[in-house]
Amino acid sequence: MRILICGGGFVGTYSALRLERRLGDSGHEVVLVNPENYLQYQPFLPEAASGTIEPRHVVVALRTVLPRTRLVVGEVETVDHDARQAWVRTLGGEPLELHYDALVLAPGSISRVLPVPGLAERGVGFKTIEEAIHLRNDVLARLEAAAGATDTVRRQALLTFVFVGGGYAGVEALAELEDLARSAMHHYPELHDARVRWVLVEAADTILPEIGAGLARYAQGLLARRGIEVRLHTRLESAEGGIMRLSDGEVFPAETLVWTTGVRPHPLATRSGLAVDAHGRVATDEYLRVLDREGRPVPDLWAAGDCAAVPDVTTGGMSPPSAQHALRQARRLAENLVATIAGRPLRQFRYHNRGQLVSLGRYRGVARLPCNVRVRGLLAWWLHRSYHLAMMPTLNRRVRIAIDWSVALLFPRDVIALGSLERPHDAFLHAAGRGQERAG
Repeated sequence: MRILICGGGFVGTYSALRLERRLGDSGHEVVLVNPENYLQYQPFLPEAASGTIEPRHVVVALRTVLPRTRLVVGEVETVDHDARQAWVRTLGGEPLELHYDALVLAPGSISRVLPVPGLAERGVGFKTIEEAIHLRNDVLARLEAAAGATDTVRRQALLTFVFVGGGYAGVEALAELEDLARSAMHHYPELHDARVRWVLVEAADTILPEIGAGLARYAQGLLARRGIEVRLHTRLESAEGGIMRLSDGEVFPAETLVWTTGVRPHPLATRSGLAVDAHGRVATDEYLRVLDREGRPVPDLWAAGDCAAVPDVTTGGMSPPSAQHALRQARRLAENLVATIAGRPLRQFRYHNRGQLVSLGRYRGVARLPCNVRVRGLLAWWLHRSYHLAMMPTLNRRVRIAIDWSVALLFPRDVIALGSLERPHDAFLHAAGRGQERAG
């Protein structure tokens, strides 16, 4: 039997891990298809962006943690479940057809981008390790450019950073990068009288709605005391030409625009003709089996994570798209898939939320724990780090991250910008052009 897993995020990786352990050498084959050969631990992306954690340490090599799983680096473009066939575009661009007996849909989600003029050209998301590295380089490169700028309007545009979206991703990324910029400014005497402007734009009436009104107000106040402008009830209406136009009427130039307004399910299920809800998620039952349009389980088809609407039997609603839920869904899905193979009864997915943890930069945070216990400040920051360090896959990565944190406590932040890494061919092209000039 061949089990095909589409996606190597939390659901895909932890499903494969559990299947490897449960199936052993039984002769069943597990195949995982993912666009990269690694799993990225998203809760640590903000610290990777600020340089507190080495970016390589927040990703885990799938070939290392899944030694008995066949890894195909590529993207599943569509599936025909009736024919048990999947079409994959590999990393080299070559098409590959994969036959399977059981399918696990776990492609995750992609950034939800709205039709804001100029957004596609000027904005960057914050969902991948590549985007985190880019933003670190971008912030430091803007400081370098501002230090050499003579025009005051141009300088202020370089020193203005706009984040759209007041959820976890936006707030944590902004807080970490503001810490980075604040530390780096000590090395730029040319900017001693300049103002680095940080603007957080949120359409709702609060940031971080998941943690409750009291902690959200505390977090907003903490950001405000650091000089960060939090614009509630406000939308970005245009970013054309680097000019930010907000719905409250303010217009100002900014060179950096980060879009973190949420995600939407990966379109694989829709492309494949599966039944999806208004949000593009496939419906599952409490056993993680995908349902058809009549609400009946589809044989040998499973789903979990951001791409799935999974019932939460403990609350009566739907499971939230969080990492802690995805990880537990993955384990239950794998157990039920193995139970199906063995002819054993299935068990419901049940999980009680263990709370919400938010980092607000170094030594600051907020947390809502079980029994409605609220924590803020240094203790919340420590709980955030401790929990996610414990959840980080592999001892190798946990040790490396702990060492990174220890080094960060002892030494000042590194303010080197390596933006040229994103353009590795430029130096060679420049040399080739000079060589042609001399030859001419």
